[in-house]
Order: sequence, then C-alpha cells, then structure tokens
Amino acid sequence: MEAKRTTVNGIEFAYLEQGEGPLALLMHGFPMSPATYRHLMPALAGAGYRAVAPYLRGFAPSALAPDGSYAIADLVADVNGLHDALGGDGDAVLVGHDFSAPAVWGAAQDAGRWAKAVVCDVPPFAVFGPMVLTPRGTDALSHFWFFQTAVAEQVVAADDLAYVDWIYRKFTADGFDAAEDLKHAKDALRAPENLAAALALYRTAFPPDRFGTPEWAQEHAAVWGAPPSCPTLNLFGSEDPSFVITDAALAAILDTLPAGSHAEVVPGAGHVGLVEQPAEVNRLVLAFLAGRL
Repeated sequence: MEAKRTTVNGIEFAYLEQGEGPLALLMHGFPMSPATYRHLMPALAGAGYRAVAPYLRGFAPSALAPDGSYAIADLVADVNGLHDALGGDGDAVLVGHDFSAPAVWGAAQDAGRWAKAVVCDVPPFAVFGPMVLTPRGTDALSHFWFFQTAVAEQVVAADDLAYVDWIYRKFTADGFDAAEDLKHAKDALRAPENLAAALALYRTAFPPDRFGTPEWAQEHAAVWGAPPSCPTLNLFGSEDPSFVITDAALAAILDTLPAGSHAEVVPGAGHVGLVEQPAEVNRLVLAFLAGRL
C-alpha cells in the first residue's frame, strides 16, 4: 500500500493506493480515515482493481479547502475530479461510507464515469430525509445537532478527542475493538483547523435555520437526490443505530435505484461494517462488482 498525493479543485489530496487495474475510488466518512478500507483495499487489488482511498478535504494530511467550503456539492466535485486526476475511465467503480455516501450518490449520477457504485450505511436522499426527520432519527443522530454549537470544537477536542471514542462506541456493535480506527481518525482530526473543517461538513449540510425546510430539501435533492446512473449496492449494519433498515425500507431503497442494483443488511455490523464484518462486506462488494448479486 503506497501513500501518494494529487491536486484536485485546488486542494492537495493525500491518498493510499494498492493494486493495478480499473480505478476503485474509496471515500471515507466522519470521524474516519482511509483506514476504514484497510480490509477492502487488498481484496479489491486481488480482484484486479487499483484501489485508491483519499483523505477527504480538510482531513490531515489532505489540505484544507482554500475557500473554506465543505458542502456536499464540493465533495461530489472532489470525487469526480479525483476520477479524472487518477486516470479513471468508464470501468471505474466508486465506494462511499458515512459522510461520503451523499457524495457518492451525487457523483454516481454522472453517466459514463462510474461502472458501479457501493454506498455504505446511508440510504438515498428520498429515504434518508424521512428517516432522519423523526424523533428516533434526531435522537440517534444527535451529533448532527451538537456540531452546530460553538462549544463543539472544545468538547470534541478534549481529552485527546475522547468524543471520537464515544462516536465509535455508539455506532459500532458491542465488542468491536476500534483501536486501529481511532488512531488514524484522531491523527486526521487532531489539529484544530482539521477538526474545524470536519465539523464544517455538518454545519454546512444541516444548518439549524434551514434544516428540514422545503428549501433545504430542494438544495440537497439537487445535489444527491437523483438516481445514480449506474447499478449501486447499498449496504447497512443490523446493529447500526443510525437507521432501522426493515424489509420495507430495503424495498423503498431499491425503488429509487437503477436495474442491477442491490440493497442488503449485514448481520452483526454497526455503522462501520467495512471493519466490523470485513469478510462479509468484502464478499458482498466483490460479488456485486463481478455481477453475482
């Protein structure tokens, strides 16, 4: 696994790379890092892909956004810009988790750029909105609202980013050892400017004066609400408190996706199935990319 850099949209992105072949671009979430893909990257490389996992804009050692913008639309532009900068073609595949999931939903609308997409732990916008805007949803995702406060930087940074430990305990299944993930996540967020950039993702996406309004819904739908242009695999963890994915929810998700898509719940996984149940997630991803799902 090699560490490399490239510049996209005026931002220098650090990334990890493994394998040769069509591009497989792997985008992480919050509070995470490319280490989220430490099990999937060698599996993709073994299947004949060039797996590339960048640090998001603002997450060290990637650079901060020079204009201070951390909107979902910016992440979509980064994803498609990375496709171009890394020499991707129509055989490229795209994987996103957590906060990068909306970026993948948006980028995958670009016909001809991505052959297939995989979205982990966040449903399409048409399903996401109604799930979040409920008493259960707002409680489960309470950090969305806390991050809007002025005290958030102070609380999250305290005691060597102990809040990040809490996030992992809350959103992973009982018994999962997050030590490896925590090390890399904290390194990406420890500097005040990087933590501020990460919180800006939430402050931009869920502003308290507009969140949930028709105008907010229209803005988000314009960025990541249309169906992807390529077959998409949407995976969830059975123990993830973020979203309760019932059979009815799976059916609703599939109703929004193109032919050849698949949605599934991974038993025993919380919100980070990529590292909690890597063997099963790898199996599903590779089967989907090979057309066996």
